[in-house]
Amino acid sequence: MKREIPIAKPVLGEEEEEAVRSVLQSGILTQGEKVKSFEAAFATYIGADYAVAVTNGTIALDVALKTLGIDPGDEVIVPAFSFVATSNCVLFQKAKPIFADIDRRSFNIAPLDVREKITPKTKAIIAVHMFGQPAKMKELKEIAHDHGIFLIEDAAQAHGAEYKGKKVGSLGDIGCFSFYATKNMTTGEGGIITTNNDELTRKANLLRDHGQTRKYHHAVLGYNYRMSELSAAVGLVQLKKLDEFNEKRRKNAEMLTKGIEEIHGITPPYVEKHTKHVFYQYVVSVEDDYALSRNELAQHLQRMGVGVAIHYPTPIYKQPLYRKSSYDKAACPATEESCKRVLSLPVHPSVTEEDIQYITDVLKRTSQAF
Repeated sequence: MKREIPIAKPVLGEEEEEAVRSVLQSGILTQGEKVKSFEAAFATYIGADYAVAVTNGTIALDVALKTLGIDPGDEVIVPAFSFVATSNCVLFQKAKPIFADIDRRSFNIAPLDVREKITPKTKAIIAVHMFGQPAKMKELKEIAHDHGIFLIEDAAQAHGAEYKGKKVGSLGDIGCFSFYATKNMTTGEGGIITTNNDELTRKANLLRDHGQTRKYHHAVLGYNYRMSELSAAVGLVQLKKLDEFNEKRRKNAEMLTKGIEEIHGITPPYVEKHTKHVFYQYVVSVEDDYALSRNELAQHLQRMGVGVAIHYPTPIYKQPLYRKSSYDKAACPATEESCKRVLSLPVHPSVTEEDIQYITDVLKRTSQAF
């Protein structure tokens, strides 16, 4: 029997509804005590000293780069395989993104290629914890230290993920999270910056609120990047549920991997040692010897009621925006190979064991039928 299994689904309930209702009844909707409480709770959860809530994850990256003093002409090393916001935030500063290749197994930025891409103009590295798996932070921190440059964590997909027992967002100079609707936890839209540096925190607070040091006293050019009380109220509830959500994702991923390991031509996700992968996305590689191509399999699964997505079909440097500026001359073969093969399957908390069995059965039957 055909099922309908979406690729992503926010998990929201009565607690979130009551939290929003409480804010509406209070009449205080803009940044206030709820935002402060959410910042404190998130910082404690991550293991960072400070957190600054903003309007979304892209703004978190933008503010992070501004607080670090990334200037026009500076170079920032970014993975070629990521959502475009990772590199766009570098362009916002009129700086230059330098694209590094990835590890084909983990889909994370490759430290060896990062080291080779460093020049005297390099000011920072952005490490994306892709799909919920921490990047190789030990190696990246060593590179950053050796060259006296900043290490930024793009943890938009990795709420609660851990590297050697420490949560991501607390490992680099500054961390950035997104609370978009499909993330491991959500505030609808929203983002947050985490750091252990009080000066970076002070700058981030100024930038998100018109550069105000006090009411109507504007010390620097700032922006209106504030999170609302409504978003923070939802975030406080979602944060309490995050570990439960993540364990369900991990359990679903484990079950799906057991089924997929038996299927020739589909490679399940690789999990690095000493990491806690939280599976924002469960991403397989469809190899040449599978019965269908990646695109054909995606279409077939959708016809069978299994929601799928391709994260990501194109290296960032081959996007039209970047081709205009000749970035497409970058050479990242592992990224290009991954873009041809990756396919995301559902493992979000609403996916049931019966759903996992159905997905596995469809993949097995497909491998035998074509």
